[in-house]
Amino acid sequence: MKLYIKNMVCDRCKRVVREELKGLGIDLKFVELGEVDTVAEVDADKLQEVKAVLESNGFELLDDRRLALVEHIKTLVIDEVQNLKGNKPAQMNFSDYLSEKIGYEYSYLSNLFSSETGQTIEQYIIAQKVEKVKEWLSYNELTLSEIAWRLSYSSTAHLSNQFKKVTGMTPGEFKKGTLQRTALDQVGQ
Repeated sequence: MKLYIKNMVCDRCKRVVREELKGLGIDLKFVELGEVDTVAEVDADKLQEVKAVLESNGFELLDDRRLALVEHIKTLVIDEVQNLKGNKPAQMNFSDYLSEKIGYEYSYLSNLFSSETGQTIEQYIIAQKVEKVKEWLSYNELTLSEIAWRLSYSSTAHLSNQFKKVTGMTPGEFKKGTLQRTALDQVGQ
């Protein structure tokens, strides 16, 4: 049985969900960001327990297939941008990648995402990239050129323009200032 879970954004999230569900006696086939597959069907009473334990850890069990698709889109973007999984070939654009991975036309995914979140997929991707730029700038380990290359920007100027559009400051101003980073499950909200 597949369960769709909101706010799973990292490997720690997967570990917490795996441990909590095993603690409830649920055998799992796999745990991925935003998705869990159980060995057997989970009855309604046990599902309520699952919902409660997930909520106590900051997650949300999704009942609606549309919301689950939106979370799946977010998960794929986070995996590529934040976790640098590298599943998306460099020459492939995100629209083709998402369509291929999810199995729906991009226009449907785009309309669904926009109607459910109030922003476009592109805006969400940019917000995730900006959050990654903030992280790397905070560590001060990479140059802006290296960051632009790693995030597939055509130039540092393009990255700087998007960064300023989203944050209101340039990457250089960010490094000097106190702009706070955003939790990944809150990016784009």
